[in-house]
Amino acid sequence: MTTAEEFCESYLVVDAKEASLYDIVCILFCSTTYLNTKNFYNERSEYVERSIWQNLGRRFIIFASMLAQKLLLWAEKPLALIGFLIEFWLNLLSSNGGFFGLLINIIRGKVVRPESPEKFMTIIGQLDPRLKLDSRIKKGDRRYNRLLSIMAAKLSYENGAFVKAAIQDQLKMEFIGFYTFWNDYQNQFTTYATMFQDTLDPNLIIVAFRGTRPFTARDWITDIDISWYELKDLNNSKPIGRIHSGFMKALGLQKIKGWPKNLEPPPDATAEHPYAYYSIREKLKEILEKNANARFIVAGHSLGGALAILFVSVLGLHEETRLLKRLEGVYTFGQPRVGDVSFGRYMMKIIKDNGVRYFRYVYSNDIVPRLPFDDRSLFFKHFGPSLFFDSFYHGKVLKEEPNKNYFSIVWVIPKYLTAFWEVIRSFILPYWKGKEYRESHTERIFRLVGLIIPGISAHSPKDYVDVTRLGPDLIPAISKFE
Repeated sequence: MTTAEEFCESYLVVDAKEASLYDIVCILFCSTTYLNTKNFYNERSEYVERSIWQNLGRRFIIFASMLAQKLLLWAEKPLALIGFLIEFWLNLLSSNGGFFGLLINIIRGKVVRPESPEKFMTIIGQLDPRLKLDSRIKKGDRRYNRLLSIMAAKLSYENGAFVKAAIQDQLKMEFIGFYTFWNDYQNQFTTYATMFQDTLDPNLIIVAFRGTRPFTARDWITDIDISWYELKDLNNSKPIGRIHSGFMKALGLQKIKGWPKNLEPPPDATAEHPYAYYSIREKLKEILEKNANARFIVAGHSLGGALAILFVSVLGLHEETRLLKRLEGVYTFGQPRVGDVSFGRYMMKIIKDNGVRYFRYVYSNDIVPRLPFDDRSLFFKHFGPSLFFDSFYHGKVLKEEPNKNYFSIVWVIPKYLTAFWEVIRSFILPYWKGKEYRESHTERIFRLVGLIIPGISAHSPKDYVDVTRLGPDLIPAISKFE
C-alpha cells in the first residue's frame, strides 16, 4: 500500500482489495502494530497506542466497513450486469410506449431497440424522467438556483450525449462540457461532472458532480471507505482537519503529493488522466477571465454533494480567493459527512470570509446524510445548517437533521410509518400537488424498498426535485440561524 507520509502525518488508510477475510477479522483482535505490517492497513494516529479494548467500538466500525467493501468487490460484475439488464429493460419499455406497446411491436416485428445514447436513461432518470424546470419558479425567485442545481445534479447521472441534448433541448441552456475524471488510487475513471451556462442569466455557470450510481460497486466503496487523512494548510504547518479519503481520491488527490497547488504538467482537455478538481478549476478560470461579471454554482447529489463541498475546501486550501469570491453558492442534496469538527471550523471560516452560501438539503429519513456515523469512534461531523424537509415538504433550518445517526430504537416506528406514507403518497401526489408530480411505476416499486430499509428510497433525487419545487424558501431562516 502506498503510504501517506509524504503529504500528511496522521491518517488511516485501509484497502479491502488487498485484504483477505482472515485479514479483515484480524482488525477486531490484532494490535495496530501488527496490522501496520500488512499491506491492507496503514495507520498513524493517537489510536495506535491504545489497546484493542479501548478501540473496540472503532475497530468494529472499521471491520464492518472493510467487510462491506469486500462484498462489493465480489459483487462488482454481477451488480453491473443486473444494472445493465434493468436499465436496458426500462429503456426498452419506454422506447416502445410501455409494456403493451412493446407486446404490439413484438407481434408486428417492429420492436424499437434503445440504442440512441441521447435517449437512453439510467435508473436515476427512469425514477424521475422530468427534464424541465418548474415554469412557475422564475429567474429572480430565490428558489430558482436550488431548482436549477438539483436538476443539474440529477442530469449528471446520465451519459454525455443525453446530458448535452437535455441541457440544450429541455433546459434551453448552453452546454459547456461533460467530463470524466481519473482516480489515482483506483487506477480508473470514477468521477463525472457536467458544466453549463444559464441562458436566462448569461453570467451564471453551473458545475454539477455525479453522485453514487446504484449499480456501480466502486462508487459504493468510495462512500463506505472510512479511511481519512489529516491535511495541513498550504504552508504545511497547521492542520485543517481530518477528511474522508474516498471522496478526496475521487476529487483528484495525488499519491505521495496530496494536493499540490499546481500539477506538472498543467491539466488540459487532452490530458490522458485529467483530475476533477484541477481540470474544473482551470476551466472555471478560463471562463471567468473572459467575463468579469460571471459567477458560478457548484452542486451535487449524494457522493456528488460531498465532491461539491470538498471542491470548495481545496480552493480554500490553495487560497484561490478570486474563484471563491465569484462562487454564487454550493448546493448539496443528500450529502454524506466529509470531515471532523476541525475541518468543519476550517470550512465555515472559508465560507464566511469569502461570502459563500452553502445550502445542504436533507429530505426526511434519507440515510446518506447520516453517514458516516457521527460518534466518538469516527469523529465525522456535518458543518453548517441543515435545510431539512419532511415527507409533507414542510421545511425548517436545523443545526443537525433529526436522528443524525439513523440507527435508533426511538426512530424505528416513525421511520417505517413515514416509509408507508411515502408509498401511499406516490399514488395521491398528482391529485394533491398536480399531474407533473405523478410518479412512475419504477419509482413506486422503489418506494417499496423503503418498507424494508427506511431511508434508502428517500435518497432518490426525485424527492429532492419535489422539495425544491414544493418546499418553502428557507433563505431568510438561514440568515436568522447564522
